[in-house]
Amino acid sequence: MTRPAEILTALAVGAGFGAATSLVNALSDSYADFESRAYTTSGWSIAEIVSVLLDSGWAWAGLAVAVGWLITRAREGRPSAPAWGGALAGALALLAATAAYSIVDTIRSGGQLPWYTSEPPLWWVASVVLGAPLGAVGACVKRPGAIGLLARLTVPVGAAVQMVVLPPGRNEVVQAIGRTVVWTAAAVSVGFIVVRFLLVERRRHPQAAAESP
Repeated sequence: MTRPAEILTALAVGAGFGAATSLVNALSDSYADFESRAYTTSGWSIAEIVSVLLDSGWAWAGLAVAVGWLITRAREGRPSAPAWGGALAGALALLAATAAYSIVDTIRSGGQLPWYTSEPPLWWVASVVLGAPLGAVGACVKRPGAIGLLARLTVPVGAAVQMVVLPPGRNEVVQAIGRTVVWTAAAVSVGFIVVRFLLVERRRHPQAAAESP
């Protein structure tokens, strides 16, 4: 059963991520010069690149996976409990992130409408429908074998795939920079994860063979 402290952790991390994403978006807008044709078609800024990366689907999915891992990492001896705890944590984190993003956006824009109406209902539903399985994936990160390997590869592989299918960015330059950053980080992450997995498996199998009768 998920502890109250774990629930608070999931909510706090999610809210921090959502608020940070909204604030970085605002910083990005402050550097933008949309009245300039050159900037519109080929301009970019570091703030905009960070904004594009944080506001991408893979980053929000990574939030759910990370929170699922975060609150269950100390429960490795209870394989069923972490999966359920991770699923709950992932959903709560994305709900909190969506709420915080909406609240900060509403405050920044001086909106008169309630913050909870500023986001389409789809995002609230997606927070639960996608957050739960992603959080469960995060809970499996520390598991040995193929399950743990696949869980660890979920975010970098998903990020790389999104850059192919739906690269974020308002122009080709921003998209190209975003692709380069994400593909580089994904390649390094996948390489590190696979090499570490092979080394752990290499050490584990001789030890298991030595202990068998």
